[in-house]
Amino acid sequence: MRRLVYSKLENTMTVAVLDVYYRKEGARAACVLADSWAAPAPSSTYVQFIEKVEPYKPGSFYRRELPCLMAVLRLLPETPTVVVVDGYVWLPPSGRSGLGAYLYEALGKTTPVIGIAKSSFAGTEACAFVIPVHRGMSKRPLYITAAGIEVESAAQWVRGIAGKYRIPKLARMADQLARGKL
Repeated sequence: MRRLVYSKLENTMTVAVLDVYYRKEGARAACVLADSWAAPAPSSTYVQFIEKVEPYKPGSFYRRELPCLMAVLRLLPETPTVVVVDGYVWLPPSGRSGLGAYLYEALGKTTPVIGIAKSSFAGTEACAFVIPVHRGMSKRPLYITAAGIEVESAAQWVRGIAGKYRIPKLARMADQLARGKL
């Protein structure tokens, strides 16, 4: 397993930020690629429409979202250095697998996955595997989890990702692209 540790020397890497938007029928998965965490704009974007998706089942969200994420990742010309998902890698407070952990597994445990969650679970504050990160002027943190990389390194990268608001610019772009608004 490749474990990355944050270093200011790691300025160039391929960062893939993913998101999925569900429609009445199917879903639209988006990937925003950047050449570094600090890149002010993506190097490229990809969109994949998925005709059939699993129905939402509480506790099994990954069954619905994972196939969509994998479909858009298959469009990329090469494997990114790191993948960012909207959500948790590990779910607090127990640390059971979240969407990011299932994605890490599906990628053969060779590509680190960072989860950026906007909401906390009960017990999040006491979890060693979750780091709250404040960005911009927001009083509400983002909750960072990771697989294949130290969570402290992941949190440091998220602090430095482009954008002056709580939600990083590339994550906002992935959301808008998935919604068909870009």
